[in-house]
Amino acid sequence: VLATFEMMARRAHALAGAALARSGRARCLSTVDSDARFRFLAPLNARHSNGHDILNDPLWNKGSAFTESERDRLGLRGLLPAHVSTLEEQVERFISKLRVHGDDPIRQNTMLQDLQNRNETLYHRVLVDHVEEVAPLVYTPTVGKVCQEFSHDFHKSRGMYITPKEQGEMATVMRNWPRTAAQVVVVTDGSRILGLGDLGANGMGIPIGKLALYCAVGGIAPHRVLPVMLDLGTDNQKLLDDPTYRGYRHPRLKGSAYYAAVDEFVQSIFTRYPQALLQFEDFSSDKASTLLGKYRDRYLCFNDDIQGTGAVVLAGVLGALRMQRRPAAELVNLRVAVVGAGSAGIGVAQALHSAMVQLGMNSKMAAENFFVFDQCGLLGKSRYSSLTEEQMFFARSDIADGSALEAVIEQVKPDLVLGLSGKRGTISEGAIRAMAKHTERPIVMPLSNPTSSAEISPEEAYMWSEGRAIVATGSPFGSVELPDGRVMTPSQCNNMYIFPGLGLGASVCAAETIPESMLYYSALALSKMATEDDLAVGRVFPDITTIRECSREVAIACVRHARDLNIARASPARNESIDRWVERKMYYPEYVPLYSTGRS
Repeated sequence: VLATFEMMARRAHALAGAALARSGRARCLSTVDSDARFRFLAPLNARHSNGHDILNDPLWNKGSAFTESERDRLGLRGLLPAHVSTLEEQVERFISKLRVHGDDPIRQNTMLQDLQNRNETLYHRVLVDHVEEVAPLVYTPTVGKVCQEFSHDFHKSRGMYITPKEQGEMATVMRNWPRTAAQVVVVTDGSRILGLGDLGANGMGIPIGKLALYCAVGGIAPHRVLPVMLDLGTDNQKLLDDPTYRGYRHPRLKGSAYYAAVDEFVQSIFTRYPQALLQFEDFSSDKASTLLGKYRDRYLCFNDDIQGTGAVVLAGVLGALRMQRRPAAELVNLRVAVVGAGSAGIGVAQALHSAMVQLGMNSKMAAENFFVFDQCGLLGKSRYSSLTEEQMFFARSDIADGSALEAVIEQVKPDLVLGLSGKRGTISEGAIRAMAKHTERPIVMPLSNPTSSAEISPEEAYMWSEGRAIVATGSPFGSVELPDGRVMTPSQCNNMYIFPGLGLGASVCAAETIPESMLYYSALALSKMATEDDLAVGRVFPDITTIRECSREVAIACVRHARDLNIARASPARNESIDRWVERKMYYPEYVPLYSTGRS
């Protein structure tokens, strides 16, 4: 009878979760229905010997929300104020305090870090319930400044730091991480943090922020994530001279020594956690593609700067085609100018090229659709000795090497310009006016972070195109009122629309690898999420408040594709749909009943 009752509760859980997801508040609820009195939540064993230890463990701590019965059975009597709070009350109290410091995002980030170190459930619930307000404080654009101040403001260690001192013993050192399972591991070497360059160990803020979004947005449980700083030195002399710098104070490893250290780390991760997803984050352009090429077909891994950015841009471009009432298949007809030839720029070009091939276009013909620029101008094949293999693939022989962006736009009349240079002003007024002269709805995507590095502002793109541009940006920008009274809202083309769902789907089905085609289907699923209301005000991505629903749909697409390719090592329960399987695996931050077998 109990088993039947629990089954009914789980079924109702699924229906309630799906309904709330459609309204942008996807949750893993366990209520039978909105009016039910019965609520089943399986209790968890905190395994602490006393209540004081539970209060000091952020994975178990509920603060003032421990129930009366929990206070008795966990030894918490006398350790807490009398009032028993609800999680909702705690969220509102914290967000009210956070808003007091609305003019100081660094202070707000510090408050959020302190909360995460005290109470992981409350931290992630704040992020889920107020994602539009809090996500920019946890990740871009605030995280850039947080990384710059990381050593000066260091309070508590989170994650693992691996240095050359651990070489030869990395697999053993990995055993120091206390969790028996890791679903997602995010690693950086700190060599190219956002648009800020080599920040060494200070770049640890990136994996930490990224994994906060994996938990809140992607539904990965907090005890199943691992941020890693692969600290192989820094070539930033300012950091090496800084007495407060917390990292490995040596020049960065180079050449074979560098790749040997990375290889030992990668093998150590998959020895400890064979089914984990490893995400490479903010590796320098000269290393990122090489590392991805080395490991992508051997392990479950991906590079978010290359593949994640590429997939979310592809979704944005497909959304822009929807806005123009053009089918996705017309992607093959777009001519694309890419301003920025680093790992992100080339990765985006590769993603769009791969999608064109996926749609049936010949690879060589698809490459002819791209015009890639670096600081010297258009990439030409005459520069073969100084370009990487990936850059050479898109280099032109039919237009003069080093040609300026405006001149090339006048000549080839592109439909889309992408900014991935990390430098303000690299997409000029002349370039936009030239596009608008030849294209009814020019697609303009300045994608560099932080906001100060955006190649062009949305207001400039709208004004210089007479309000006809379709705009998506890497950092958040506000709405723009046009001279004719229309109000346009640019989308934020943020990787968090893709990577949490990709990580969820790939890890739930324990995919062997992440093939390029999986990224295409992820982008396709995301591109269908924007509503007609979104498109009407200029957004090619759905409202950020629906992001958990987006992650779920991306994850479902990933699982389906992995099973189609026979690379899924895990399967849903018998008679369980893939949709339900993914929903059931999504973590939702709520308090569950606790007991402890560790008490004497």
